[in-house]
Amino acid sequence: MLRLSQGSYWHARSDHLFRLWPGVALCAVIALAAVFVSGIHGGPPMLYGLLMGAAFHYQSHDPRTAPGVDACMRVVLRLGIGLLGARITVGQIESLGWVTGLIVVLAVVSTVLCGLFVARWLRLSWSMGLLAGGATAICGAAAALAIAAVLPQDEHRERNTLSVVVLATVLSTVAMLLYPLVASALALPPLWAGVFMGATIHDVAQVVVAGYSLGQEAGDTASIVKLLRVSLLVLVVLVISIVVGRLPSQAATKKATGKFSLPVPSFLVLFVILVGVHSAGWMSPSLQQSMAATSRACLMVGVTALGMKTSFVGLARTGWRPAALMFITTVWIALFVLGAIEAVMHF
Repeated sequence: MLRLSQGSYWHARSDHLFRLWPGVALCAVIALAAVFVSGIHGGPPMLYGLLMGAAFHYQSHDPRTAPGVDACMRVVLRLGIGLLGARITVGQIESLGWVTGLIVVLAVVSTVLCGLFVARWLRLSWSMGLLAGGATAICGAAAALAIAAVLPQDEHRERNTLSVVVLATVLSTVAMLLYPLVASALALPPLWAGVFMGATIHDVAQVVVAGYSLGQEAGDTASIVKLLRVSLLVLVVLVISIVVGRLPSQAATKKATGKFSLPVPSFLVLFVILVGVHSAGWMSPSLQQSMAATSRACLMVGVTALGMKTSFVGLARTGWRPAALMFITTVWIALFVLGAIEAVMHF
């Protein structure tokens, strides 16, 4: 009986891997092509991977390749981001200083409030304002899904969440392409360029792409600042759940559901563990280099999958008010952070 159950388990696992390999292989081939083109013509390879992946968007819906593409975007990409912790130490985080931390916290809080005020101005629901403000302030689609889980259940919640997810993905892609040009035009030093990227772009992967397109220092700084923003997801969702739970209409629901489980991103946990190991001096230079190379490979494959999953057509289906809301909150956090950086640089 035991042998039979073990055989069934491994048979199921092999079937699952067999379903994944066409999509994973396609992402890997496109990523290799992007690296090849980057080596010939110059430019950031991850940007080539994203754009070349977008040209194969239709493959993200093909039953043969969709599971593997989705696995690359959700698992491989986040693994690559988590492995970035092997390059960073607590000393580097401390080098950002309390000023950078204050900028990040104020940017997050002000953007959530901006989402609420603009939603009211556009005659949208307060829950839509929270979704848009939280997604823009923290980490795009992942934050929208986490916030939606604690909002009151109504007939518009799923539609609003889908709109925010699509718009956050599109606007984050635009920001990834545009913000490095803005940082260069303003002649921001690498440190502050990284702060700008990490504190404003919605999605973690696109922060990495934009940051490292301006160099090693800007990329490392952007990664640290962005992960500081992601770490605030737990606090923001906790506050929203407490406020929503105190609404009269939600009193009965709160009693029925019981305790709320905090959504802590697994790649953030991996990142923090590797930062601690590296800071303690328990990581040899060869292991650190191997993890850095693995991280780059995972990011290339994952970003390619991200490009394949990005649909610009979906933006037209959300209506102009949600699009205006997301656009205004995106512009707000960018202008807020740029203003704060200019104030600090000229202080």
